[in-house]
Amino acid sequence: MNRVKKLVHAEKVYEEGYTGKNGTIVLLDTGIAASHPDLNNRRIYFKDFVHGKSGAYDDNGHGTHIAGILCGSGRMSRGETSGMAPGAGLVVLKVLDEKGNGDTQDVLRALDWVKKNHRLYRIRLLNFSVGFLPGADFKEQKELLEAIEDLWDDGILIVAAAGNNGPRRQSVTVPGISRKVVTVGASDDAAYPFSDLPAGYSGKGPTGCCIVKPEILAPGTRILSLSHTDSGYVRKSGTSMAAPIVCGALALAYEKAPDISPAGLKLRLYETVQPVPKDRFMKSWGILHVDNLMEML
Repeated sequence: MNRVKKLVHAEKVYEEGYTGKNGTIVLLDTGIAASHPDLNNRRIYFKDFVHGKSGAYDDNGHGTHIAGILCGSGRMSRGETSGMAPGAGLVVLKVLDEKGNGDTQDVLRALDWVKKNHRLYRIRLLNFSVGFLPGADFKEQKELLEAIEDLWDDGILIVAAAGNNGPRRQSVTVPGISRKVVTVGASDDAAYPFSDLPAGYSGKGPTGCCIVKPEILAPGTRILSLSHTDSGYVRKSGTSMAAPIVCGALALAYEKAPDISPAGLKLRLYETVQPVPKDRFMKSWGILHVDNLMEML
């Protein structure tokens, strides 16, 4: 994560003491291994929409990895793998099973829970590293997009992964196609031939309405974060890993500018990105630049 923080130019923000405190991020995923030392003392609320269990758990590992990128303390690595917003609170809603699969109705129930409880838990951000292919059931797509956009209108900034179905055009997954969410692609999806995903895997736009997607890019390949099976770390790749890098950066931004609206913060992202190298065929605003973003607030 220290490598990632350098790539997104987050040197100054941590020197100035920002950690993402005073805000809460919702994570919809496979759950969380809350016993990991890097998550000890983390403010965590857990609810299981798949099996209805009461105690926090993660039977897949994807959610724990994302949680570490968002707000892991880095305790077991002496700070080397601390998350983007180590001071943020975390609400984990399990909507995916042990295989990483999910039911749209579980996701909708989780989103409804967020709508009813976001003020109680001071939720400002929702990380959606879960993607539905555009070819999925149209009614379910419509219901999901309406629920996501309703949360946006209610003041919650949604960060969605672009999906791993590139390099073909119009391969961004739902809900990343929504004009209201911040959709994140991988800035390094062609950089590492030893990745566990094909070159150019990051979902590409435009959407069916000719909206530029993803708007913003961040590192997503071989990101080192928390393992759910022990107290260690594991590398994973995908836009699922890029999304929480941006989401965590936005938690830092909300700490500095708590009254800014989702639309206002999205505009600041647009104004502060790092240009994409000319040799990259990727239509987007650019690459996350955290220090530029914080200076603009």
